[in-house]
Amino acid sequence: MKERMNELVTLLNQYAKEYYTQDSPSVSDAEYDRLYRELVELEKAHPEAILADSPTHRVGGQVLEGFDKYRHEYPLFSLQDAFSRAELDAFDKRVKREFPSAQYLAELKIDGLSISLTYVNGLLAVGATRGDGTVGENITENLKRIKDIPLTLPHQETLTVRGEAYLPKASFEQINKERQESGLPEFANPRNAAAGTLRQLDTAVVAKRNLATFIYQEAGETSIATQEAVLASFANLGFSVNPKHLVSASMDDIWQFIEAVGAERSSLPYEIDGVVIKVNSLAMQEELGFTVKAPRWAIAYKFPAEEKEAQILSVDWTVGRTGVVTPTANLTPVQLAGTTVSRATLHNVDYIREKDIRLQDTVVVYKAGDIIPAVLQVVRDKRQQETPLPIPSQCPSCQSDLIHFEDEVALRCLNPLCPAQLREKLIHFASRNAMNIAGFGPAIADKLFEANLIHDVADIYGLTVEDLLTLEGIKEKSAQKLYDAIQLSKENSGEKLLFGLGIRHVGSKASRLLLETFDSLPKLFEADYDAIAAIEGLGSVVANSLKTYFAREGAQKLLSELQSYGVNLTYLGKKAASDSLLSGQTVVLTGKLERLTRNQAKEKLQHLGANVTGSVSKKTDIVVAGSDAGSKLEKAQQLGITIKDEAWLESL
Repeated sequence: MKERMNELVTLLNQYAKEYYTQDSPSVSDAEYDRLYRELVELEKAHPEAILADSPTHRVGGQVLEGFDKYRHEYPLFSLQDAFSRAELDAFDKRVKREFPSAQYLAELKIDGLSISLTYVNGLLAVGATRGDGTVGENITENLKRIKDIPLTLPHQETLTVRGEAYLPKASFEQINKERQESGLPEFANPRNAAAGTLRQLDTAVVAKRNLATFIYQEAGETSIATQEAVLASFANLGFSVNPKHLVSASMDDIWQFIEAVGAERSSLPYEIDGVVIKVNSLAMQEELGFTVKAPRWAIAYKFPAEEKEAQILSVDWTVGRTGVVTPTANLTPVQLAGTTVSRATLHNVDYIREKDIRLQDTVVVYKAGDIIPAVLQVVRDKRQQETPLPIPSQCPSCQSDLIHFEDEVALRCLNPLCPAQLREKLIHFASRNAMNIAGFGPAIADKLFEANLIHDVADIYGLTVEDLLTLEGIKEKSAQKLYDAIQLSKENSGEKLLFGLGIRHVGSKASRLLLETFDSLPKLFEADYDAIAAIEGLGSVVANSLKTYFAREGAQKLLSELQSYGVNLTYLGKKAASDSLLSGQTVVLTGKLERLTRNQAKEKLQHLGANVTGSVSKKTDIVVAGSDAGSKLEKAQQLGITIKDEAWLESL
């Protein structure tokens, strides 16, 4: 019995690999189904003998309660974008300045959702979204339902790989057809459908939608020499690897590849939005290293945005959380980059005047970054009237006078009690990077306003379960979950609250630097201009904005209200020790640590004042090496850099 179950699992996984990954099935669908049904019957009779890599795990049916946060051991960086041949030539010049013999690997940029897969001793242990690059969501159960993701690897491999989960065009069309027949709203594009599918709590839905993947990168250190060899090794391990790529030292060859791919883009069975060019040698990649946001050894060429003509029917003016009033054109519908577009941003008043945009004008519409529809220009010879588009002088929400400052392009409403601003501020306050109140989105904000239960962010903490139950469509379980999320957010570190207040020019990084320096919001409130402006990386713009905000009537009252509700106003994070032995020193981590995760080690080093980087150079002061340390350790030895181990790090 066990032998037969092992045999069936091995056969079915091989047949699935041939079908989904290699596109060369060796058995009929009927034969596969017959063997699959036999395995299902055996597993029902002997549940204790079900194997970890049984294909029956992919069916779904499990309903998840939610997704846990997952901190990536190796951060997922975004790529620098290029939109022209000149930008690619500049990238080539920068690389060749250091490595004249460098070759590149060009591969397709799949328009999907970035994922990370971690295997431990050959078993899929964690599958996660990219998130912000440092923290994503653990969606392992959903990723197990994607049929071309191996549940096990040969030789008990332990590794982390990166790739893209996407929805094939055929699957996208079928899903939208079914949703249309069921009276449900259709997905806007395959990428949105893929993202929405992977965030489903019902794994059966994920299993049904036929997502697929392409894997393209190994995280951490590897003995493999080139990116091309990495792709070959992935194929041998059973991953789905995109076959379309090119290796060349010549940017002329790379450009020809880009043009060829662009020409066949519409005929591909999946969506792409560009081509990624990487230095092929992994040793050269390591030498080139990273900027704060992106690797220096890679660049993403984005295809030019598709353009269509449409007519402006009317213009809506909407108020954002900072009081900026933004114009949006209502258009005759056009198909653009796979979606129907009937609205497009006009950016601001100066843009309207510069482009001389008028009502009833025929305009060229495109998708900025392939995402946001925008008006590019007017088609002058199709103009029907000469009347300029009227610019509002009063706020469309509160009717206060609008201001157009000389140094700004935007119209601005300065009324702090403007209902539209308050709504947007509430949504920002509750957002993931601010107070992270799960379940508190635009729909809830609207309902709270309509019920007159909330007027500023402090009122969120005065809500009771009974208040929430009065909202339309909110049941007892949902009300309790939202109430619990609100209470939990009180425990956030103070910089989250500061960012959530939505003070102009005070982003998440500035909020952390400010609270690290002044410890709490009340102390920051009392700080003078010079003390704020003196913080490295901030300066006069942030200092002016903060002092202006705190000078407003009601700012102190708002902080007092938040404090009275028990919201934490103090910085809870760790601070770098300025007098530490590692203050100002550059440290590199390499190899596998036994007791600390990579992130724990990094946080410990930063707490001790170190600047932790990813590559070894002459500027590196210390390399902390774990087991199986590779080329970074060798280079540190060659350069005579001080080498320490995990025990030394723990002793600090």
